[in-house]
Amino acid sequence: MEEKVVYSRFKSVCVFCGSSTGKRNCYRDAAVELGQELVARRLDLVYGGGSIGLMGLVSQAVHRGGGHVLGIIPRTLMCKEITGETVGEVRPVADMHQRKAEMARHSDCFIALPGGYGTLEELLEVITWAQLGIHDKPVGLLNVDGYYNYLLTFIDKAVDDGFIKPSQRHIIVSAPNAKELVQKLEEYVPVHDGVIAKARWEVEQQQHQQQQQQQVGFNATTLQTEVAL
Repeated sequence: MEEKVVYSRFKSVCVFCGSSTGKRNCYRDAAVELGQELVARRLDLVYGGGSIGLMGLVSQAVHRGGGHVLGIIPRTLMCKEITGETVGEVRPVADMHQRKAEMARHSDCFIALPGGYGTLEELLEVITWAQLGIHDKPVGLLNVDGYYNYLLTFIDKAVDDGFIKPSQRHIIVSAPNAKELVQKLEEYVPVHDGVIAKARWEVEQQQHQQQQQQQVGFNATTLQTEVAL
């Protein structure tokens, strides 16, 4: 029987997850199932580049299924988060900030598996970027066996107490399994509260690039002048 291909509006998915597997088998199973779901939808994986923990499991599942894997990892963490043979393409970067920026740049949406401080920090940053209008890419929580229930409760409390707009609560989608979550991400309609912020961000980025180019040109001219002298 010919395998059914499920087409996606995305090309690549960024997955945030722990460099540990956690204490319960359901977390390991969820990482593998997510990898298999990405393969079924012909989606590339962008992740933190580690070969251990849930990072290793999801990347290996995608790689085994023939999907493209891009791992982005700070050079200082390579000895800690990579053991044995890695899969796919591993791209070293200077620091954590560059890692997050590169992961976001190469992805069409974001999914957080269970994880610790690092996973939460990455997740909350891309949620904040969406809130500010810097991007309108979907953000999903794979809420394995209620792992993120308390986080969702906290966010609802922040909405109730006026720290998060009700419309921005919908930046995050969640589901208990990979198939349901990816389908919700496919159907996601972005909130455009931050269009002005996005426009300002893009202008600032363009101005910064122009300043860098001008500085490079200035340095080159100065060097040529000094050589001529």
